[in-house]
Amino acid sequence: MILLNVSRTRRRRLGVAAAAGGLLAALLTAGPAAAIPDPGDSPAAPKDVSRSDQAEARAAIKSGDIPGQDEIVHSANITHVANIPKDVLSGTNSDLAFQGKYAFAGNYDGFRIFDISNPKKPKTVAQVLCPGSQNDISVSGNLLFLSTDSSRSDSSCNSTTQPATEKSSWEGMKVFDISDKRNPRYVAAVETACGSHTHTLVPDRKNVYVYVSSYSPNAAYPDCQPPHDGISVIKVPRKAPHKAAVVGFPVLFPGEGPDGGGNPGAPTNPGVSKTTGCHDITVLPSKDLAAGACMGDGILFSIKNPERPKVIDRVQDNVNFAFWHSATFNQRADKVVFTDELGGGGAATCNAEIGPNRGADGIYDIVGKGDRSKLVFRSYFKIPRHQADTENCVAHNGSLIPVRGRDLMVQAWYQGGISVWDFTNSKKPEEIAYFERGPLSTDQLVTGGSWSAYYYNGYIYSNDMAKGFDVLRIDDKRTDQARKVHMKELNVQTQPDYFD
Repeated sequence: MILLNVSRTRRRRLGVAAAAGGLLAALLTAGPAAAIPDPGDSPAAPKDVSRSDQAEARAAIKSGDIPGQDEIVHSANITHVANIPKDVLSGTNSDLAFQGKYAFAGNYDGFRIFDISNPKKPKTVAQVLCPGSQNDISVSGNLLFLSTDSSRSDSSCNSTTQPATEKSSWEGMKVFDISDKRNPRYVAAVETACGSHTHTLVPDRKNVYVYVSSYSPNAAYPDCQPPHDGISVIKVPRKAPHKAAVVGFPVLFPGEGPDGGGNPGAPTNPGVSKTTGCHDITVLPSKDLAAGACMGDGILFSIKNPERPKVIDRVQDNVNFAFWHSATFNQRADKVVFTDELGGGGAATCNAEIGPNRGADGIYDIVGKGDRSKLVFRSYFKIPRHQADTENCVAHNGSLIPVRGRDLMVQAWYQGGISVWDFTNSKKPEEIAYFERGPLSTDQLVTGGSWSAYYYNGYIYSNDMAKGFDVLRIDDKRTDQARKVHMKELNVQTQPDYFD
């Protein structure tokens, strides 16, 4: 049972361990969805854990060290104002985007549109069935963009699974017209090499450029050949989105040989992902900058020419970072927070065994100007509450909370919940608020928790993989100023200048 108003304080101190044919979207209004997801579109199957881990989880609940199964706890400055469970789209919930009074929520079976004009009572406006992991989502004007990163029989929303070894298989970007929010219309599809795990918008007046991040090439995949050491760039004319097309594949990791020039991974760097593309990119258009989280590498690059991004600096952390997952600039563009998705989001890494520096955030200062800028490591941040070994927990998606003179961020940690933290001092980050549910299970490791947690127009919105759409409010003198900032549109990976 989900307890929406529980505010029990965890007994132990923070940080103490507990050990275009077919381009027609299916608009759903009632009844169960008959989606045909790819095997990779579904959450990982529950994993067995040892009896000792099961016993420890139950003991931690009994002692108050962690919340009870599905129980909600939070800091005193957080209020949980709403939860909307999953409905006809039964797949895994993924990323979020915002426009005006609407929130757009990705799901491995498609996407859902909420009216959030009253954040305490979100209303479903539309649910669109269009399976294909992971349905990373963005909006710009009347266009909505959806990533497909699983091999499908074709580009339609009625596609079925098909092996990536078949040349006719399709993966890439889908584009919808959302001028009528109740009736999104599928208008374009663009196939991209190795599909689209995530994407990032670089909009201008006439066009929307889309940076497509994908990875893991294989010589047996006709449309995903190694070396896959760059990103696809798609140009989408706003007035003619059906003309969307790939206009380039800039190489970010030049190098000789079949593997390109990125991090080689094991055995050279044990425990580190080999770089075969990027996982996620965040752009800061006001500064013509972008930061890429690219498996074994973190990069800073210029997007003065959006069709030809240029790498400025590149860093690695072969001690504590296993998989560079995402990036966030601070408002002044003199810092970048990179996340390490140790275990790929399906493992229990928020425990004493893993420690505070792995599966965490890495805070880097940007030193210097222009093409001579360098990324300089300062510290790590990780939530200070250990989780059970039946809870997947690791650093994941978050956004800035816009307060002048401070660097504040809200962030998802899967079953670790949601953390609000301050990195104004790059060397001494600290948590100032949190929200979390207890484990989904004390018998198995079941994947779930907050995929994305973003601040938008006075509230925090979270898309929980299993539990649905959450709305939170933070009341704290350190963040209250942010309520004065109202955005007309927010795609977190296209960071705005909040004070322009």
